[in-house]
Amino acid sequence: MIYIPQEELLNRVGSIYKLVILASERALELNNGSPRLVDTKSTKVSTVALLEIKEGKVGYKIVDAKPAERKR
Repeated sequence: MIYIPQEELLNRVGSIYKLVILASERALELNNGSPRLVDTKSTKVSTVALLEIKEGKVGYKIVDAKPAERKR
């Protein structure tokens, strides 16, 4: 098992909530066939996702989510 210090991950994303969301979304992408962005022997997509975040290979962008206008 690979040890990834939590402090390094939190420095990249800012909060544990954002980290969990980002890592889970990336793990789903990897599980669905997206190519890995880091070289590792790990077979777990969750570990690969965390390593990619740690190395700054993946990130996130906050978008302004506006409610959809209702059609009448």
